Amino acid sequence: MVSPQIIGTVLQKAVEVATHSWEYGTVAEALLEWNDPKLSIWNDPFPGGKVPKLDVGSVRALEYVRPFIKTTGNTLVDGDAAGDPPALGIPALLIGKSNQTYWDAAIRQQQHLVKDVPRWPNGAISHREAYPELWADFVYMVPPFLAYTGVATSSLPLLQEAFQQCKHYHSALSQPSGSWRHIIGTSSNKDAALWSTGNAWAAAGLSRVLATFQKSPWSSQTTVEQTQLTTYIKQILDGAIAFDTDSSGLLRNYLDDASWWGEISGTALLAATALRMARLDAAAFGRGKYVDWAEKKMRVVEGRIEQATGVVKPAVNPLDWKDRKQFNTGSPEGQAFVVLLEAAWRDWKGGV
Repeated sequence: MVSPQIIGTVLQKAVEVATHSWEYGTVAEALLEWNDPKLSIWNDPFPGGKVPKLDVGSVRALEYVRPFIKTTGNTLVDGDAAGDPPALGIPALLIGKSNQTYWDAAIRQQQHLVKDVPRWPNGAISHREAYPELWADFVYMVPPFLAYTGVATSSLPLLQEAFQQCKHYHSALSQPSGSWRHIIGTSSNKDAALWSTGNAWAAAGLSRVLATFQKSPWSSQTTVEQTQLTTYIKQILDGAIAFDTDSSGLLRNYLDDASWWGEISGTALLAATALRMARLDAAAFGRGKYVDWAEKKMRVVEGRIEQATGVVKPAVNPLDWKDRKQFNTGSPEGQAFVVLLEAAWRDWKGGV
């Protein structure tokens, strides 16, 4: 592990370059897991079975993200896809414990997702507002928010809806290798290939839902769902490990396409997920294959940190995943993923 000061520089770069709702939400998650790990979903998120009431000003993640949260209307940010503003939903609920306006805004966002957004024929909520389209990215933004809201509002049906969305997305996007396609739909965005970061979004989102189930008051009643989520995560990690053959030591931007270069974003978040799973399910993930692989990827990623600036490279262009030019000025999500990896490793080693 590199020094906390270096990780602080990486995190500060993420703060500086984030400009979209999913980036704000992901940077906020990195801030929370790094600076206030005991509040994160991985540790003690629901003391007494409830969302804690916090001093928002003393939690850097919440202080950071609060200005970006819109408290009027049905979505927490205007102008982004249906699946992106929910990335701010958990922070909105945490802020909302001491400011009802934010709580109400989060609940409207949840209801909008469930009631208004189009669905794929199998029941999956669309990532897009105007037409049904499924993105692997969605699984990091929406199901964790729905699951957390289920606990926050004492709604087992909403927790179950989070699981169903994971199940529907797995059904639509998972491939025989275990890896997921990126986007299916009818628009020009269609991308049926195995995008590394898309697989990372999916695996990490599934693990956050699993953690929410485990930490919820209904943990003992939902073992079937937890087992299924674990299977989905294992399949994605197994697929990534099988495709991990690039000489750079990083996963390729498209996992099974040797014409692509190795890239830090998907590598970091998939490794972070493996380490989180080592704590959530120690019997299956706690030693050997997954931890060894994750630690190896962490060392490679750490070697890609530009210490003076905090930039980690090469990343893929976060707004154009097919861009062949390496993105070397700081990807908001890539920077955050590196911090999530370091936080996961520290927690796994017993640093919390």
